Formats: sequence, C-alpha cells, structure tokens
Amino acid sequence: MKNLKRILFVVALSLGMFATSCSSDDNDGETLIPIEGKYNLSKQGFIVGGSEQLTDAAGNQAGCPGDYLDLRVSNAAVVGDYTGTNCSLTETTGTYARSHNDLTITINGVGTTSDIMNLTNKELKLKDKTTGLITVYTR
Repeated sequence: MKNLKRILFVVALSLGMFATSCSSDDNDGETLIPIEGKYNLSKQGFIVGGSEQLTDAAGNQAGCPGDYLDLRVSNAAVVGDYTGTNCSLTETTGTYARSHNDLTITINGVGTTSDIMNLTNKELKLKDKTTGLITVYTR
C-alpha cells in the first residue's frame, strides 16, 4: 500500500510539473539570442507607406571598411567610424543596456533607445523610438 501511494504521488507530481512547465516557455516575442558582438553598419531607412525603405548606409566611407557597433559583455558600446581618404578610424565608447526588446545606447551622455526589430546570429535591426530610423547591422 505504501508503494502504491508513492507511485501515485510521483505520477501526480510529474503531471503537475509537465502541465506547468510549458506555460513559462513563452518569451512574449523577446529575442533570446545574446546581443553581444561586433556588427557592421549595412543599411538604413524608414518605413514608408507600410513598407521598409532601406538603402546602403550613407555613413560608410567609400573605399573604407564599414562603420561598426561593438556591444561588449561588459555593457560597453563602441562605435567605430572610418573617415577620410586614408580611412582613419575613430572609436567612441559609451554604454548600452538591454531590456527585453529595447536597446538603449549612451554615447557622450546622450542616450538613444531603439526597438530590436530583428536579432539573429547574422543581423541586428534597430528602430530608433524617437526618429523612426531603421538601422541594419550585419555580422
């Protein structure tokens, strides 16, 4: 009789755990891929008439490597900007914070918050919450 009670207890406990574990798996649309990494500036644009209008990023200096955003594990954000005919690199360091699908980057005391529209192993797509500017970075 004791063994039957133990077996029933284990079965009931297992069923309870199975039934509740699935409900907490929902991530409410949040991207679970880590955001840390170096991203190369690729495209920029806006949503016009309900569709994205993206073009090659004008900020990239012709003949130079593309500008970049480097989000580090330490929460440092480094923006790399190549300029001039000699492609001189200027790096500006600030911080970043991620809260669900929001990314706030603060450089020189000025913070901008963007929606993370897409985050994969190959792409980071941000939409500035103030201006609506969409910026696509690739790895």
